[in-house]
Amino acid sequence: MSVTDARLPRVNVFRDSRPAAADRPPRQPPPLPQPTTGLRQRLSELRGPGVRPRPLDARALAALAANPGCRRRSLLDGAGVDKAALAGALGSPAPFGQSQFALARGNSFEARVKADDGADLMRLLHERMDAGAAPPEPGAVAVPDLSAAGPEGRAARTALALREATTAGGWTLLDHPMLTLEVAGSPAYLEPDAVVVHPDGGWTVVEIKSFPMIDGAADPAKVGAAARQAAVYVLALERVAAQVAAATGRTVPVRDRVLLVCPKDFANLPTAEAVDVRKQLATTRRQLQRLTKVEEIAGQLPPGTTFDLRLADDGKTVTRSAEELAEAVEAVDAAYAPECLAACELAFHCRGRSRAAGAVESLGRGVRGELGGLRTVAEVLEAAGTGRAENGTGDGRAGDGRTGVGSLARTGCGAGADDQARTDATTLPHGRAGADDHPDTGLSPDAPATEALRRAAALRSEALAAARRAQASAQAEEAPCR
Repeated sequence: MSVTDARLPRVNVFRDSRPAAADRPPRQPPPLPQPTTGLRQRLSELRGPGVRPRPLDARALAALAANPGCRRRSLLDGAGVDKAALAGALGSPAPFGQSQFALARGNSFEARVKADDGADLMRLLHERMDAGAAPPEPGAVAVPDLSAAGPEGRAARTALALREATTAGGWTLLDHPMLTLEVAGSPAYLEPDAVVVHPDGGWTVVEIKSFPMIDGAADPAKVGAAARQAAVYVLALERVAAQVAAATGRTVPVRDRVLLVCPKDFANLPTAEAVDVRKQLATTRRQLQRLTKVEEIAGQLPPGTTFDLRLADDGKTVTRSAEELAEAVEAVDAAYAPECLAACELAFHCRGRSRAAGAVESLGRGVRGELGGLRTVAEVLEAAGTGRAENGTGDGRAGDGRTGVGSLARTGCGAGADDQARTDATTLPHGRAGADDHPDTGLSPDAPATEALRRAAALRSEALAAARRAQASAQAEEAPCR
């Protein structure tokens, strides 16, 4: 069953005739650095004594790459801080995570796909991605044992298994391999659902998801999220490929198409499609490179800063005050945007602080990009010339963060923001993309954003005046009838 681009909008399903990945030499990424002893000690102090770091997964890395200007998330993720527990202690918990039912269903479907040494998985991969190769015969697919002590041992065992499979040829299925990737100067350990080595030596990432493909079409948002997650795995595989190529002298192609396996319709039978992740791969690579080093961020913190919750002997009760934790969190700049609500456990806390400060970022990156150097709702209302309340009721007051946001939203600002402005708005603390040098800074009366705001305010005033006149006229016509 095929899936067309029209049936999966905005999903790069492979249908072109470009050369195979095996014809292109792999990129040669730099070797993965290890954190220094001083950095490891500093990150341990940030977590708290005896607190084990939370590992970064591909979903978290994809979210981090989507907002590289958030130094707060870079530091907390790099240090392995439990952001969900931290958000709860701050009084702004986020409803993150899957239900137990969804987890059980996903695990059951993955076990079904990988049963019999991945017979169904290998059949689908051969049909969708490598029909020209010899089909994998039952019992002929190698499934190496990847067990080892600790994530470092498993990563080394995975690299060895990939090297042996590439040299031997034939089909090889690696079930839950362990990969490493540098994130802001420190290593992260990633665990894809599976990686397949083809007879020609190529490597393919396999993503197994429990959302269905109904009549060959899947939810575009969920497929896009899976593609971004798979792109992180491809980046990590490229590092292993460079090491294997250096050791064997053989080019190792990491395919930029991944196999997405989902339930077919409403049954538990698997179906799959090849998804092109070149766009997600390029974006993730660029954004991860723009992340500020964790060591640099940690070095700028006030002495004694820590995110330790100081749990009681029961391991659940937080003994540290919310005020102390909030002070530690606010010591690191954030770059909040509404998209964070679906990707970060601290989003509700950051949103509250952003609204309290009247920051325009709380209205979205599009609005932030349109407003240039105008940083707060008060500045925007001043630039628009609205001043205080228009009708004496206090609506739209410049000093009120909540009502000011509503007034700004009603002006219609932010439509059609430039993509580059949206991206730049996330690269500096609080989204200030070079705001100090922006021509709109200082509420210049000739600035494009100021002119647009004043025009929008004038149009709004005209519309309100026309509505009041129409209402008065209607009331005058009804008066004789009474």
